Amino acid sequence: MKITSKPSLPAVDDQIALERGRCGDPFRILGPRGAGKDRSLTVYHPDLAALRVISGGKLIDLPRVAGDLFAGPIPAGDYRLQAESGGGVTWEFDDPYRFGPVLGDMDLHLLGEGTHRRLWQALGAHVMTHEGTRGTHFAVWAPNAQRVSVVGQFNGWDGRRHPMRRLGGSGIWEIFLPDLTEGTLYKYEIVDAHGGVMQKADPVGFGSQHPPEKASVVRDISGFGWKDDAWMSSRATAQDRTAPISVYEVHPGSWRRKWDDGGRPLSYQEMARDLVAYAKDMGFTHLELMPVSEFPFDGSWGYQPVGLYAPTIRFGPPHEFRDLIDAVHQAGLGVLLDWVPGHFPTDAHGLARFDGTALYEHEDPREGFHQDWNTLIYNYGRTEVQNFLIANAIYWFQEYHIDGLRVDAVASMLYRDYSRKDGEWVPNKDGGRENYEAIDFLQKMNIAAYGETPGIMTVAEESTSYPKVSAPVDTGGLGFGFKWNMGWMNDTLRYMSRDPVHRRYHHDLMSFGLMYAFSENFILPISHDEVVHGKGSMLHKMPGDEWQQFANLRAYYGFMWGHPGKKLLFMGCEFGQPEEWNHNGELNWHAAGQPLNQGVQSLVRDLNHLYRAQPALHVKDCEADGFQWIATDPAQSTYAWIRKGNAGDPPVVVVCNFTPVPRPDFRIGVPQPGQWREAVNTDAAVYGGSGMGNMGGVTADEAGQDGQPASMAVTLPPLSVVIFVADN
Repeated sequence: MKITSKPSLPAVDDQIALERGRCGDPFRILGPRGAGKDRSLTVYHPDLAALRVISGGKLIDLPRVAGDLFAGPIPAGDYRLQAESGGGVTWEFDDPYRFGPVLGDMDLHLLGEGTHRRLWQALGAHVMTHEGTRGTHFAVWAPNAQRVSVVGQFNGWDGRRHPMRRLGGSGIWEIFLPDLTEGTLYKYEIVDAHGGVMQKADPVGFGSQHPPEKASVVRDISGFGWKDDAWMSSRATAQDRTAPISVYEVHPGSWRRKWDDGGRPLSYQEMARDLVAYAKDMGFTHLELMPVSEFPFDGSWGYQPVGLYAPTIRFGPPHEFRDLIDAVHQAGLGVLLDWVPGHFPTDAHGLARFDGTALYEHEDPREGFHQDWNTLIYNYGRTEVQNFLIANAIYWFQEYHIDGLRVDAVASMLYRDYSRKDGEWVPNKDGGRENYEAIDFLQKMNIAAYGETPGIMTVAEESTSYPKVSAPVDTGGLGFGFKWNMGWMNDTLRYMSRDPVHRRYHHDLMSFGLMYAFSENFILPISHDEVVHGKGSMLHKMPGDEWQQFANLRAYYGFMWGHPGKKLLFMGCEFGQPEEWNHNGELNWHAAGQPLNQGVQSLVRDLNHLYRAQPALHVKDCEADGFQWIATDPAQSTYAWIRKGNAGDPPVVVVCNFTPVPRPDFRIGVPQPGQWREAVNTDAAVYGGSGMGNMGGVTADEAGQDGQPASMAVTLPPLSVVIFVADN
């Protein structure tokens, strides 16, 4: 069927723009126009022999009017298109340019204002039904682009085929593409502010190709059937500063490998079975996953992400990542996710100069480039960038039920002169080094995260003495729930690495942390950073022969679990892995089966269970009145202290001997007379020690000592920590 009335043709300049892929306003030119007898249709589609309109059960030829441009009158009503290739193959499709916008005025207002807390529901790729047709809606922020198109296998990666609609002055581009579904590969092709053409992954994409491929993948993340109601309703209590929190830090790609399947890492679903069961058996309360936001280079361990909204495909698609989180929660454990809002890589398909300008980053490298990591720094002073990051934090809490975010490299965000020499940084408006914009961002992020999703936690990896990191924002703090105690970790490992004969001269390294232990809500971290880059394994940081190394390590863990502060231990450290961590392999599970390694593993398990069972060891982790020194003796390298809970909680006494000299009849003051149970002895034979101890407990008499009303004589084994619990 032919309609012979003359079509309304696009202007010559518009035709040229379409042919050259420079059309920044395609909905003005393409799609249906007019009504009634004056209704016409214009379609641009390269590489066709013919194009027809299907309307009212009839085929209507749409004439070629110029190059790959087809135009002609069409009848009223719905229509589809039928294309014919040069080889005579035909197929049908819906015209994307007949659909109206998906985003409304409120979305655009919130996006422009930088307060769209559900940013991911507006931007990105969303499988939906729009105006009665199933397809995928795409939206991206690129305010300085001249043209943005969605490209993929579905259109031959040809940016001329599906240019997007610019929504006023919002900087948002969008289009609804019918028939595209879950699993579609796509990128945004951008004609940038300077006329250059580049292809970018979706900043708010929910999925990615497996690296080294770089395309985004349409993922439908709606409709997961969570079964974690019991955990979600109780987690606020489980994550309170008074709760026992013991974190097992895991690099998902190298915990275990499937050597019967090419040496691949475990999938999310395999982790849901094996990793969760192991962490639960070991007595940990939380898993902390090193970054799973999509990243291009395995060797970055996830700390240089390009897809903040996409769980990495390395271990499975998004719904299988949810399977893992659901399994963790059903086991009664929490999940922390390493989150990296401090910087992003320079990879061409990522955020760098996204629309040809410094959009997410700073133009000035003195503000926008990390020399240490060859990465770019977010422009926290830009409202849209703050919105992108704050919404991302909420996204992980809302869509994936993550229980906490451990925020990476906070110190690098707080200071403009971080790792820079004079002249390499730009002072703030007051001439100082503090990054006011980053501070403002962190405060707003914490306010939004805690406000939107009660019961969560945020944790700062912050290595300086910046004040009030874990204090509420309304008191001048940054608003984090907890802070890693990097000073404690550095000091105590320096002490433990020394030969015991020299420890008496460095006695304060183990005690100095108590001078500031309650200035923040601290987590004591033994993380992946301590067992890479030539630092050696935890076991081989310890001096002496093999037996002494294991004894020192066990004593250190006893000290750590008896010390105020929540706990964090990197995978492999719990069984004294002899090698440094290697992200390309797996943990040395063969070594984990050896007697001395099994002893360390059993000790960590028992320490976790004791920590959880005894309120005195956790309810006042962050309160000064939960700790009291009994005595310290540099000459003998001994320390003793009391841990206290609430009224009625049995007190706990921790006694440490960091020399290889046994100390029988070692008398210390204690807060009450009576029986004291030997709850943990790191020298016990079951842990691989010598078996010297206190026969299960000792009795304290009323002879006061060390400022305490009672005292008891205990046996201190060599290189050991003994923990006593009062039998109230």
